[in-house]
Amino acid sequence: QVQLVESGGGLVQAGDSLRLSCAASGRTFSIYTMGWFRQAPGKEREFVAALGGWSDGDTSFADSVKGRFTISRENAKNTVSLQMNILRPEDTAVYYCAASTGVRPSPIPHMYQLWGQGTQVTVSS
Repeated sequence: QVQLVESGGGLVQAGDSLRLSCAASGRTFSIYTMGWFRQAPGKEREFVAALGGWSDGDTSFADSVKGRFTISRENAKNTVSLQMNILRPEDTAVYYCAASTGVRPSPIPHMYQLWGQGTQVTVSS
């Protein structure tokens, strides 16, 4: 069973960049579609980005982060990263890494079977 641990959150100013990482245990990391979601106080968890498993390589992004965020993975290191550029105050949330046995990237939370504990990102104006 894959376990996920996020890191890299913090407090930054609007316009800054931040890189989140998700370390996964387990030998079958490469087969999982990996996603990032976020949840702001009082709001539902929302999709941020996803990257397909195996050699799919397809990516999917929420409209709110397109052109600012990128997602990548290093299967040899069992990590998936979310590079966040030009951060805005509305990006403030707890960010969660998730893994899905589905091949294609999905924006639907219940398609993901495994979740990390989350890392806080706060963007000040």
